[in-house]
Amino acid sequence: DVQLQASGGGLVQAGESLTLSCATSGFSFEDYAIGWFRQAPGKEREGVACISRRRGTQYYRDSVKGRFTISSDNAKKTVYLQMNSLKSEDATTYYCAAHSSLPYMLEAMRDDAGKTGVDHWGKGTQVTVSS
Repeated sequence: DVQLQASGGGLVQAGESLTLSCATSGFSFEDYAIGWFRQAPGKEREGVACISRRRGTQYYRDSVKGRFTISSDNAKKTVYLQMNSLKSEDATTYYCAAHSSLPYMLEAMRDDAGKTGVDHWGKGTQVTVSS
């Protein structure tokens, strides 16, 4: 049974940092691409960052490059999203997701219309940024 459990959201001030965690189980961690999406109410989801351990690939949305870092711990089967220099526009609900195909996950990352399906989703974690 595939499970993804996101945690680490909270309230921070603009310019501060937060680290999200996505604990996974039920699938081959190294063989999947795992990513973070975010979605505000009434808006389409945005692909934020993804990682593939097997392919040694990381992807970042332009607006988070240089501020966010995605990493993974194979022993813990957990993916992290270190978010620095947070801005008000980063405030929303973040979701972690996993897909067996890296090219497909990358397509989903770039699809701001949110039409590209992803195999597995976790529940969201809320990030609030006060100015």
